[in-house]
Amino acid sequence: MGKGYGYGKVILFGEHFVVYGLPSIASAISSQTDAVVERKDEPGIELHDERPEIPGYKKEKFEQQSDANRRILEAAGVDTEETGLKITLGGDLIAASGVGASAASCAAIARALSDELNLGFDDEKINQLAYEGEKGYHGNPSGIDNTAATFGGLIWFLKGDPNVIERIKIKKPLHVVMANTGIVANTKAAVAGVKERKEKEPEKYEKIFKRAKSLVHEARRALETVDVKKVGKLMDENHKLLQEIEVSTPELDMLVSLAKKNGAFGAKMTGGGLGGYMVSVVPDKETQDKVAQVMEKNGFKTIKATVGG
Repeated sequence: MGKGYGYGKVILFGEHFVVYGLPSIASAISSQTDAVVERKDEPGIELHDERPEIPGYKKEKFEQQSDANRRILEAAGVDTEETGLKITLGGDLIAASGVGASAASCAAIARALSDELNLGFDDEKINQLAYEGEKGYHGNPSGIDNTAATFGGLIWFLKGDPNVIERIKIKKPLHVVMANTGIVANTKAAVAGVKERKEKEPEKYEKIFKRAKSLVHEARRALETVDVKKVGKLMDENHKLLQEIEVSTPELDMLVSLAKKNGAFGAKMTGGGLGGYMVSVVPDKETQDKVAQVMEKNGFKTIKATVGG
């Protein structure tokens, strides 16, 4: 029996823009997906998905998940016609859009596979396998989700050949509240939509992308100096840019507004958009509890987390 894990994640700055070679900032969160891989007599893969979920997520993603598992095994050089495998997924990360659920499961499966078959993969190789798995879900993933899922921590990420991955060190962790719209999002469709609109309106998108690039550099400085108010202000601006490229939704916009009305310094959608999660940064634990409580009272599932600590 091989065991593995992958962290959930939150993108603080730069989602969507990261696909086009702009930097982004992401953080792992403590919630994680666990995987157990066991050999079985019959060939093929037997999947048992016991993760908690937003209703409909696992059913909606089943075909993508099967493709992801196939890609991971192929990249690891494992032939399931020769080695039958039972994969069981669990953990406390809710399977939902916007929290890196697919990447967490890919990293967890890669680690459990290495453990069970004594493949000796290091974190770099696990990250590579998780990236291959992410292609099953996202087509052309940026690589940021699987990097956070594999390595943890607060990271600066720039897509390239190779990717640039830097740890961001901050003196004091930030408190965040994430809230889920309950909408299962199609990241592949969101990414394709941005590409299509960008090609149709190049001048408009060039301006948006230019601002997104300078904004993420400002955000890194604000994080490193623990200027939480500035971080919040920049999150607000990042959300407006994501609205302009048409990946937010009325539900996400409403959650952003609700967080700010109840004491958050700033808030934005996080991840692919068209549903999934919003993230807000708050001044302290007391405000974190208050914002989460209001969200829960309005019927939205929340995650209270710290980033950079």
